[in-house]
Amino acid sequence: MRFALIALVAVALAAGASDLRKPVAEKRGTPYGARADVRAFAAEIARDTDLRLTDVERWLGAARFQPQIVALMQKPFVEPPKWFEYAPPFLSAERVAGGVAWWNANGDALARAEAKWGVPPEVIVAIVGVETYYGRVAGSYRVIDALATLAFDYPRRAAFFRGELKEFLLMTREQGISPFAPKGSFAGAMGVPQFMPGSFRRFAVDFDGDGHADLWSNPTDVIGSVGNFLARHDWAPGQPVLLPAAIDDGARDAILQKLDGGITERRALAAWEEDGVTVDVLPSQLPDATVALLALEDPPADGAPRAAYWIACGNFFVITRYNRSRLYAAAVWHLAEAIRKGLPR
Repeated sequence: MRFALIALVAVALAAGASDLRKPVAEKRGTPYGARADVRAFAAEIARDTDLRLTDVERWLGAARFQPQIVALMQKPFVEPPKWFEYAPPFLSAERVAGGVAWWNANGDALARAEAKWGVPPEVIVAIVGVETYYGRVAGSYRVIDALATLAFDYPRRAAFFRGELKEFLLMTREQGISPFAPKGSFAGAMGVPQFMPGSFRRFAVDFDGDGHADLWSNPTDVIGSVGNFLARHDWAPGQPVLLPAAIDDGARDAILQKLDGGITERRALAAWEEDGVTVDVLPSQLPDATVALLALEDPPADGAPRAAYWIACGNFFVITRYNRSRLYAAAVWHLAEAIRKGLPR
């Protein structure tokens, strides 16, 4: 049986190498089950894991190409929005009220997560609020379709999505669910916190102890998983995220030249102060911290650009491990603050 499998893998890999030279458009008209590159990948998964080749071939053969996903991924690059354009939907009164309600409904789990990982409840709630509006917009694509489309018909990032497709099949086996059941975003992000399959396998936790991690309909597991993700990426309990800052007039031009895409490299806080950056609030635990200067654009006044300036602390960069965007991390923090202030006293 072992030698037969090795022979099959060799044949499939050879066929797949030949098939990879075909134009993508030509292959897109062929069902995945009939494509040599897909069969080669199925053989690779079976070789590298304990998943059965017949199961992997059946699962991938039933995946469906989604042309709208490729169209979304191929949208032409546009200049990133400014903060005053990006932030309003995430900081609306409705989203803040939704966060307060979600906190009130899940307060016990949030308190347990804070005790275990040191992540404040408002940060977990805000991430869920920014990602999926507290689960209201979690994606409607079958995850296997999204990942297969990007793995086999989006060459620019095929290697990444093939890795996530393998992680997904392993994840569904581990969780005891059908590979055809989970739904998510067009990029394959899953559930209320929008974990990719690799992140699911590394960071999702069964926080209510029922035997599996459910990130679609179990807020307790969602809370535990987001808290675990942030802790595993070095969240520092009790440390700030952003601190208001100002730039001395005489130092403004030199400081602003250090901004690259709205944020600078990280340096010692003392170095920023020596260069003319004033921090309005300076917690005693930050004197030796390495931090960055962050600019968040305000609406122009009289045609002149304006911005608010912040010191981005280590926990800000932990949030960027969830999403690399400075605007995303800033939105999470501002929403977290608004939700915390909106709680009944």
